Amino acid sequence: MRNSPLIPAPCGVAAGAGEVRLTAHSRLFACDGTEGVGRWLGTVLRDATGLPLREGRELDDTEGDGIGLRLDPGLGSEEYRLVSDPSGVLVEGGGAAGVFWGAQTLRQLLGPEAYRRAPIHRDRAWTVPYVTVEDAPRFRWRGLMLDVARHFMPKDGVLRYLDLMAAHKLNVLHLHLTDDQGWRVEIKRYPRLTEVGSWRARTKFGHRASPLWEEKPHGGHYTQDDLREIVAYAAERHITVVPEIDVPGHSQAAVAAYPELGNTDVVDTASLAVWDTWGVNKNVLAPTDHTLRFYEGVFEEVLELFPADAAPFSAFVHIGGDECPKDQWRESAAAQARMRELGLADEDALQSWFVRHFDNWLTARGRRLIGWDEILEGGLAPGAAVSSWRGYAGGVTAARMGHDVVMCPEQQVYLDHRQDDGPDEPVPIGWVRTLEDVFRFEPVPPELTHDEARHVLGTQANVWTEVMEDQARVDYQTFPRLAAFAEVAWSRLPAPAERDFGDFERRMTVHRARLDALGVGYRPPSGPRPWQRRPGVLGRPIEGAPPNV
Repeated sequence: MRNSPLIPAPCGVAAGAGEVRLTAHSRLFACDGTEGVGRWLGTVLRDATGLPLREGRELDDTEGDGIGLRLDPGLGSEEYRLVSDPSGVLVEGGGAAGVFWGAQTLRQLLGPEAYRRAPIHRDRAWTVPYVTVEDAPRFRWRGLMLDVARHFMPKDGVLRYLDLMAAHKLNVLHLHLTDDQGWRVEIKRYPRLTEVGSWRARTKFGHRASPLWEEKPHGGHYTQDDLREIVAYAAERHITVVPEIDVPGHSQAAVAAYPELGNTDVVDTASLAVWDTWGVNKNVLAPTDHTLRFYEGVFEEVLELFPADAAPFSAFVHIGGDECPKDQWRESAAAQARMRELGLADEDALQSWFVRHFDNWLTARGRRLIGWDEILEGGLAPGAAVSSWRGYAGGVTAARMGHDVVMCPEQQVYLDHRQDDGPDEPVPIGWVRTLEDVFRFEPVPPELTHDEARHVLGTQANVWTEVMEDQARVDYQTFPRLAAFAEVAWSRLPAPAERDFGDFERRMTVHRARLDALGVGYRPPSGPRPWQRRPGVLGRPIEGAPPNV
């Protein structure tokens, strides 16, 4: 492993003496079940190398200078074996996903120029060193949450991030589609959700305490066909897209579009606009039958856009459930009457009732609810899963209750948190979390027993975009830390204190060249470049302070 440039680090690498040289005569053969991987690999390699890489008729057509892709039923579905030797390059996987991850490793072995979209040196020799790589992921859920509600990322940007995820062997994109600051998914029966809810008049620039505003409208949304395209593009890269529709808090954009969804007896909801600043918003959904029917209609269309199929985790739908202030419910005569009608002790139980309703509704349709760890309050149906964000405690509680867990604690893997405590760090919020900090993150809490730990589906890095106004800022906050996170999610690493960060840094030297070829505006080791800084824009640079913006 020490002499390998690969990220994430594979289970085993055995180097040989020699190399396979790809030429204009080289063939690419994809056996039954690997055709999709073959199309993807052929496309990216032809673009980067300029080689024709014609389709081979038989696996033996490789003739020592070609590439073969094949299924091996003896391997796990995401497990792969890559062998480069005098007979050529052969990538085998237990399923098409395993072959795809092996193809990603092959691309790394070809060098950073293999990540370009056109050849830059026509006379360059394309070689793969003789090597055997045997590899399989540690976790099934290797996720990235992308917040497109606070700052909208156009469709092409999402497709680009799917490619970046695939290059790092991540397989779940959690799309945060709705919040107080914007509604990003077209719902045909409720057109005002995007006509009104997808745009805000202005935007707070920096932390919510900042005096600065961007005085121009911000917004956008994905049409239903856009989302179908995103889901299909992800599937070709063996990535599952999990949508999030946030209820009952983080909902002012929906209330601005349809005021009857709010607590109309305590708030003039008709005067509410899409929220233009950050923080925890007191304008939450009213616990009425109308609200339930409205969101059932929303989820009906969402389920059609994100179908449950054979892909891992495609049955999951995220309902948020976090940061729901109860002030309006306490003041609302209608909400209090609903609590008495339902026999509920308090407002926390009212939120639990709301979550349980959609838990049952989704279960009845063959789907699985997942939500932030606040949904544990009041209990859940057995099939529901938990995204543990407020540290490890929610995940530990959920696992001990028999619920599946995705570990994404804010103190470790919130990539909106600043990467350094230097004065040039742009809009610094939260805790300092360096590349090494992320590399030493351990998703499975040691206090879980072996059986409890089996409920940890995996882990996820979260990219909240309150202070990320465009793709360049998302790149800066996400990379290179996502590379370290990918290694944590994929590789079978020793205990955090025993991990060899020096070796990882050495491999990152090569990996940064790959990111350069991909056009990723990552944070350099020496600190932000001049255009990556945001001088004078207030963040929250207080170590230990609550990081919410």
